[in-house]
Amino acid sequence: MSNAEVLPPTAPAPGQAAEACCPPLTERPFSAEEAERAARMFKALGDPVRLRLFSAVASHEGGEACVCDISDVGVSQPTVSHHLKKLKEAGLLTSERRGTWVYYRVEPSVLATMGSLLAAPATAAR
Repeated sequence: MSNAEVLPPTAPAPGQAAEACCPPLTERPFSAEEAERAARMFKALGDPVRLRLFSAVASHEGGEACVCDISDVGVSQPTVSHHLKKLKEAGLLTSERRGTWVYYRVEPSVLATMGSLLAAPATAAR
């Protein structure tokens, strides 16, 4: 177990707009806080099982997925739950319990933030 402090997630509260994580990498150097936010996101996606789960949720029809539909990633159910928890802590997923099942969503703002962070600088038309 790690003694590292768990930082608050970057996901917005329901009904709020997402806070921008960071400027594009090519815009300017990150501040310490921006680097922490981006690192938390990349660390969460740095595990192949987490990346598969995130991709399964992001690409699922309707923009959300029941845990029962995405848990076949080659690890046990407790391990799937652990990885989903890490993705939630990083602010990449939100969830809602409906009866006995939990449904996960990737907020569109999260994908937009990730895309803008890695976007190449625009070049002038020739």
